[in-house]
Amino acid sequence: MNKWMNVTQKVIPDLMEIMKRRYEILQQTSLMEPVGRRSLATKVGMTERVLRGELDFLREQGLIIVDAQGTKLSEAGKHLLVDLHEVIKEWSGLNDKEINLTKMLQIEKVLLTYGDTDKDETVKSELGKEVARLVQVIANGGMTIAVTGGSTISTVAEALRKQQHMSDVLFVPARGGVGTDMRFQANTLAARMAEESGGTYQTLYVPDVVGEEMYQSIIKEPEIKQVLKVIKKANIVIHGIGNALEMAERRGTHTGNIKELTESGAIAEAFGYYFNEEGKVVHRLQTVGLQLEDLQHASYVIAVAGGSTKAKAIAAYMKQAPKQTILVTDEIVAQELLKTIN
Repeated sequence: MNKWMNVTQKVIPDLMEIMKRRYEILQQTSLMEPVGRRSLATKVGMTERVLRGELDFLREQGLIIVDAQGTKLSEAGKHLLVDLHEVIKEWSGLNDKEINLTKMLQIEKVLLTYGDTDKDETVKSELGKEVARLVQVIANGGMTIAVTGGSTISTVAEALRKQQHMSDVLFVPARGGVGTDMRFQANTLAARMAEESGGTYQTLYVPDVVGEEMYQSIIKEPEIKQVLKVIKKANIVIHGIGNALEMAERRGTHTGNIKELTESGAIAEAFGYYFNEEGKVVHRLQTVGLQLEDLQHASYVIAVAGGSTKAKAIAAYMKQAPKQTILVTDEIVAQELLKTIN
C-alpha cells in the first residue's frame, strides 16, 4: 500500500489533495445531512461554485443524493466514507502515529481523528463516531457497558446505530449526576445509547459526589446497591478525561478546595480522581459509581477526549490508565503526546 501511495504521489501529485477535498465533503455531509450547499461550502472552506462542481461529480458517482431538503450520503457514499477514512489515515501517516503512541503509552490501542476538537466542533462528532464503530465491533450479547457523562460522550450516543447483536447489551451510568445540564448526565447518555443501539439500560439517580455519611447510607439502599453491583462488573467502560479545574467548577467545588487543587498541581480528572502532571493522584472525591480500581476488571476501557486544551490532562491521566485502555483522541493531542513522551 505504501509503495503504491509513493508511486501515485509522484505520477499524480495532486491526487491526495483531491481525495482529501472529496473526503472532507463526504465527511461533513455525513455529519450535517441533509445540508444546504451554502452551509456545506462554509464548513469545508470552498466557494459555492467550486463546491457545486464537486457535488456534481459525487452525485454522478452515486455517492450523494441531492434533493429539496439538501445533500445527504447515499448508501454507497456511507460505505465509501468508511474505506476512504482508512486510506487517508494510512496515506497521511495518522496510522503510524496510532502505532507509535500505542507502544509509547503501553496501552491496548490508540485511535486518532483529524483536527483539533477545540477549533472544530465536528471533530468531536468524529471522536464519537470512532467510539461508536469500535463499540459496535467489540460489544457482544449479554455485555454491560458503563458510560460517564459529558458532551464528548454524548457524541457517541448520536453515532450509535441499531444492531441486532446489541439487543441484549445493557448500558449503565458509570457515576451519579454531575452538574445541572441533564443532556450530558451519565443516566441520560446510558438511556440514549440503549435507544440508539437497540439495547437496554438501568439508571442510577444519585449525586456523583456525597459526604461520607450519606455515601454509606446510599450504598446500602437495595436498589442502588444492585445497580452499583452491575456497574462495577461492566465489560466495557466508556469515559471522558477532564481538565481538573473545569471539573472542580462543574461540581461546585468550594474556592478553598479549588485553591488546594491548584497548589497540588492537579491538571486532569477522571472518576473523581485528580492527577498531577506525573500522573499521580493528588486528590480524590467520595463518588458514587465506578472507582479507578474497578477499571481493572473491565475487558475494554475506552477513554475519549480531544482538543489542544486537554492535551496535558490526557497525557497525565494516561500514565495511570489501565493496560486494556483504548484511547480515542484527535490529531492535535497526538502531536502533543508524542512531544511529551519523546
